[in-house]
Amino acid sequence: MSGSAGFDRHITIFSPEGRLYQVEYAFKAINSANITSIGVCGKDSAVLISQKKIPDKLLDPKTVSYIFSITPSIGLVATGSIADARSQALRARAEAAEFRYKYGYEMPVEALAKRMANISQLYTQRAYMRPLGVALTFCQVDTEEESAHSGPQIFKCDPAGYYTGVKAVATGPKQQEATTYLERKFKKIDHVKGDWKETVEFAITSLSSVLGTDFRKNDIEIGIATAEGFRILNPEEIDERLVSIAEQD
Repeated sequence: MSGSAGFDRHITIFSPEGRLYQVEYAFKAINSANITSIGVCGKDSAVLISQKKIPDKLLDPKTVSYIFSITPSIGLVATGSIADARSQALRARAEAAEFRYKYGYEMPVEALAKRMANISQLYTQRAYMRPLGVALTFCQVDTEEESAHSGPQIFKCDPAGYYTGVKAVATGPKQQEATTYLERKFKKIDHVKGDWKETVEFAITSLSSVLGTDFRKNDIEIGIATAEGFRILNPEEIDERLVSIAEQD
């Protein structure tokens, strides 16, 4: 092979530097939708927030979403290609349902994140598959007292098959700026003492500050996990939080 052109055509061939270009392209594909999302753990809740862009006025906004309910207690925000996002959401639901059928209890979020990461890693080994251009961020509030990880949890999986638990995380084109913001603000805030509403407001403020824009209720979508389970906020509930933030200012 002359030059580097030949290396990036195959997923199963390392370049001389030990890189898999197709996997790196998958990471770039995450930014192609130009949507940034954030996940934040609070005291008793975990919040996922994502930008919501409707590309065509003729589309029904209710059918455009990057946030999915996987089980009654687990939520997912997928950032990147919407086609890959829906495929991964369906696969996650299938894996969680199979776990429930086999073991008789709901799949913990860490087990689901690990399973989805393992599947993504397989996609980097086979020549007839392509890595999926989407990053997955799962959330759940573990109510098991005996569990070592009880309380709010967020896990992020990437196209290479790496997964990790986080207190706060960002994904998308503004990932670096958002991560820096969260690292700076997360320690200082006292939202961890408050309820889910304060955690939601912190997440909105974080995304708004990073993007440098004020949101309207239809510009974002929010999912929250509490001890009662996971649910997606409707535009009216989002508007209440936006009004509350405006009153604080």
